[in-house]
Amino acid sequence: MTQRVLVTGSEGFTGRYVCNEFAGAGWEVWGAGVQPKPDNPRYLNINLLQPQTLGLIGECVQPHVVVHLAASAFVAEADPSTFYAVNLLGTRHLLEALSTATAPPLCTILASSANVYGNSTLEVLEETAVTQPANDYAVSKLAMEYVAKTYMARLGIVITRPFNYTGVGQEPRYLIPKIVNHFRDRALHIELGNIDVARDFSDVRDIARAYRLLAEIQPHGETFNLCSEESTTLETFISMASEITGHNIEVRINPDFVRANEVKTLRGCSKKLDSFTGRAQRYAMRDTLEWMLQC
Repeated sequence: MTQRVLVTGSEGFTGRYVCNEFAGAGWEVWGAGVQPKPDNPRYLNINLLQPQTLGLIGECVQPHVVVHLAASAFVAEADPSTFYAVNLLGTRHLLEALSTATAPPLCTILASSANVYGNSTLEVLEETAVTQPANDYAVSKLAMEYVAKTYMARLGIVITRPFNYTGVGQEPRYLIPKIVNHFRDRALHIELGNIDVARDFSDVRDIARAYRLLAEIQPHGETFNLCSEESTTLETFISMASEITGHNIEVRINPDFVRANEVKTLRGCSKKLDSFTGRAQRYAMRDTLEWMLQC
């Protein structure tokens, strides 16, 4: 029997890659989001903040697995209340609708965030690390995890904590696409915040494959880091882009781009994910940068 997956936020950056990954593995893929898609018969027009729209999931799809990616995810969002409305209350609305459906999903995978670890002093962050969120986005995601625990038995909850990732199609307000666009345009300078912050970056295609592998094994009640186990500074990304393109760029530090409560270093441990799924990372960051610069 063909397995059905519903991906919320399917029209977003991550959602498109996740849908393609599942489709390539033979799943019947349904998408869901706030924008109407009348030309796509396997797409539901839903709004997490309008619970009455969520009944469509049980009525029309009855998915075996739900991958919940829809969220407010830009950490520098001007209005922090958006994080709590969408990430916390919106997710609760979704979980309630799924749990009361005639045929609840066998597994519900929720995208949290590695930001829940906050400014940890640990060199490598495992899933057992203390959570100490340092901004509203991270607080909203950790609160979502606690809400999800109350639905654990009914919905086969699996929680993921993605670290940073990037790829073709990510919005230029995020740092790596911004850097890529400046090099592609051969700009003379770029304005950034702290370039010495280090992040654990993955290729979005590796992240999408992790979601599909978790959907196949359905490890109910587990939490997984989605990461590469390597931390890279923005300064290093600038250097790699310069080597790839042969173009040098002046970096100007703009104080307006320096965020309060900045998490200086994030590096994850993926041993749990890899041991459960047999996953091996496919793409190095230089490969990802070359891919992005060529598109």
